[in-house]
Amino acid sequence: MGTDRTRILIDAGLSRRETFLRLAKIGEDPEKLSAILITHEHSDHVGGLVRIAKKLNIPVFLTKLTAPAIDWDGFTPIVETFQAGASFTIGDVEISSFSIPHDAIDPVGYCLKANGVKAGIVTDLGYLPDSIGFHLRGTDFLLMESNHDLDMLKVGPYPWAVKHRVMSRRGHLSNDVVSTFIKETMDSSTATLMLGHLSEHNNHPAIVHLTASQALQSRGLATGLVVAEPGKQSEAFLF
Repeated sequence: MGTDRTRILIDAGLSRRETFLRLAKIGEDPEKLSAILITHEHSDHVGGLVRIAKKLNIPVFLTKLTAPAIDWDGFTPIVETFQAGASFTIGDVEISSFSIPHDAIDPVGYCLKANGVKAGIVTDLGYLPDSIGFHLRGTDFLLMESNHDLDMLKVGPYPWAVKHRVMSRRGHLSNDVVSTFIKETMDSSTATLMLGHLSEHNNHPAIVHLTASQALQSRGLATGLVVAEPGKQSEAFLF
């Protein structure tokens, strides 16, 4: 998310090269990033963090419990820690964090506010407790995971232990759970819903789009729906 004064990168799972290339494709200069926000320590969210932080020398914001879990490879970054659930400001962007149920040390989601716009970022969670619905009230833009199709997961290539983890209450959201959220909880003020973090083996963008579209139609919502496909550059949204 960015304003005229502040640019924030949320998570850094891609390599430095790939991250910078993707930023360039949407007209963003990595050197103008103000800070990096981290949701949790899993490699697909911090795999490129050390090299990016070294190159840019900008603050990395993460929870007090997550910080010691990062292998900085001898590098001493500018680290700003906070308690999960805390609110703080980076430049002219107001940020609130909230705990999410996932099998990481202290995973969080974020809501960011600037210029009268509220964006919610919530991925990597096994279910959607009422508290998360509360935090996401009034979001204009919402990025949420729609990780797997249950039927595809059950017959897919993962070992049973991994399937059980994904389906658990500390795993990932299925398309069906997201559909229920849209039908029962999602704020009608949400102008754009982006669904991401799709499994390459246990989901398909067309299934995600169909399931979510049907849920939106059942409520008569005009929310714009975007599905972020694995490995592809998604479109940019300006607020």
